[in-house]
Amino acid sequence: MGDARESVRKVEREHEPGRPGGCPVRRGADGTWEVRGYAAAREVLRATDTVQAGLGIETVEKLPARVRRPVLYQDGPGHREQRRQTARFFTPRRVDEHYRELMTRVAEEQTAALRAAGTAQLSDLSFTMAIEVVSDIIGLTHSRPGLKSRLERFFPEEFGQPGLTSLRGLHWLLRQNTNWLRIHLADVRPAVRAHRKQERDDLISHLLAEGCSGAEILGECLTYAAAGMVTTREFICVAAWHLFDDPELLARYRAAEEPERLDLLREILRLEPAVGRLARRATAPMRVGEASIGAGELLTVFVDEANADPDVVGRDPDLLRPGRLRELGPGPAGLAFGDGAHRCPGAVVAVLEADVLLSRLFALDGLRMTGRPRVSFKGEIGGYEIRELTVTVPRSAK
Repeated sequence: MGDARESVRKVEREHEPGRPGGCPVRRGADGTWEVRGYAAAREVLRATDTVQAGLGIETVEKLPARVRRPVLYQDGPGHREQRRQTARFFTPRRVDEHYRELMTRVAEEQTAALRAAGTAQLSDLSFTMAIEVVSDIIGLTHSRPGLKSRLERFFPEEFGQPGLTSLRGLHWLLRQNTNWLRIHLADVRPAVRAHRKQERDDLISHLLAEGCSGAEILGECLTYAAAGMVTTREFICVAAWHLFDDPELLARYRAAEEPERLDLLREILRLEPAVGRLARRATAPMRVGEASIGAGELLTVFVDEANADPDVVGRDPDLLRPGRLRELGPGPAGLAFGDGAHRCPGAVVAVLEADVLLSRLFALDGLRMTGRPRVSFKGEIGGYEIRELTVTVPRSAK
């Protein structure tokens, strides 16, 4: 990690020397500006002279100008207007009144399935929760059976790289096009048809009112799936891993009321952000700290390092300390949900659904984790995937 500080992280990303406390902004070996300090990272994410980079945006930019880009790939006034129009789907009141009951039902179904089977993979339980909740927000409520398996194929553990210059790249391209088609035919098209017949208060109805085509709606649905389903699954898994391994933390979680439990989960997410790298491209010359950034240059925000900046989060930044007293603009999770124009709109949703599921799982008598989870990484976004986190419970547990 580049220093001798104690850490309770379950997910150890590769770090070069120079953790927070050193230079907060510096040029990397590949010429990209690396932003590792919290204040500098927040400045970059809030800057109006930057646009999204990475995340396949180069491919999206090749689409015809008439094709509406998913909101993740938009910047400027159009992006701000779309975010303003869809903000109502993610307000705390909306989440509590419209999605809490669904979360509770799904969590109880998952715990009942675990009691019946005696064992389960937490990645499966958490993915089911995330799929059900985000599908309701989007409006993917008319799918044919098998949505979970279709999404698993579309977001595989090993993504590979697209291209036409190798057999492997060509295979990746053909496979993903096939997966796009499957989701379109089995999930998006039935939902669009149903929404055309009866308008609903969800994202698909909003997109139809905006005049979006089926292909544009498909792109938006997959963007929300990646942002709201995949990352939430990993967040739930890493939070459970911490609770299993720390009896004192687990006792505190079990005894707490919901607000304190949510704060505890946000502290875990501060330490273990599901997306550890955010990329931006400068559209005009700008200064970040002492660094002068030129127009067109790339910046990478190291979220996990910024969130462990001792100048902001206080002493022992690599340890879990729920209830830290600090003034973080985005809240107790630091920059784990991003910041600025592209801050994740579903932050309230993700933390609440994690708590609804985990609080019910850890209420089961005899719940335990068997074996050690396996961690893999998504290089470009610094994300992690946690698999083989097996949970077991006596079948008679109530």
